[in-house]
Amino acid sequence: MSFDPLNVLLLAVALVVFWRLRSVLGTRTGTEKPPFDLFGAKRGPQDSSGAAARLPELTPVPANDTGDRELPPAVWKGYAEEGSPLAAALGRMAENDSSFTPGAFVDGAKVAYEMIIDAFARGDKAALKNLLSKEVFDGFARAIDARASQGQRVDSRFVGIDKAVIQQASVAGRRASITMEFVSEFISATYDKAGQVIDGDPKEIRQLTDVWTFERDLGSRDPNWKLVATEAPA
Repeated sequence: MSFDPLNVLLLAVALVVFWRLRSVLGTRTGTEKPPFDLFGAKRGPQDSSGAAARLPELTPVPANDTGDRELPPAVWKGYAEEGSPLAAALGRMAENDSSFTPGAFVDGAKVAYEMIIDAFARGDKAALKNLLSKEVFDGFARAIDARASQGQRVDSRFVGIDKAVIQQASVAGRRASITMEFVSEFISATYDKAGQVIDGDPKEIRQLTDVWTFERDLGSRDPNWKLVATEAPA
């Protein structure tokens, strides 16, 4: 048998390749994790016995089929007529402020109405300040000061609100405006410095109709609306 240098060279190359592959890949021990199945198409969840668990069969639903679910009613539903400017304005308010609903606004407006009537009767300007625009607050403050300068006082008791409805609404930029009509019942009497009744009746329930306009910046973090105008009913 003749010595062939080429065979020795090929054997040396094979040994080098083998050792490099071994150092990179290592040896199998039987505890290796199976390769990750990217799409999961051939594997399913397994139960405790190791067998593939059977999933419940689902009936495919077309992409455009909502089933028995009903779409939520329009935000203006129950407060405006479909297609009216009022409905459009209430819808725009809800689009600009996801927390807005006419129902929540009306509830809050009724609370604010009672608070403002009560604070004005008591002459509590501090309570009024955060509920009124500057212009309206200045007018209320002047009336309170004039009453105090004449030594007059008002005793008032709120009975309840018979009616609170949205008359108008508008959105200009981020500024939202809602006009409410309130019909309320209350007992009120104004006394002079001598204690004589000069207006109202401390025993009579009176009905009052007010048309108030509230405004709010829909982009503001402050969720409160402020009274910006008062007027006599038409």
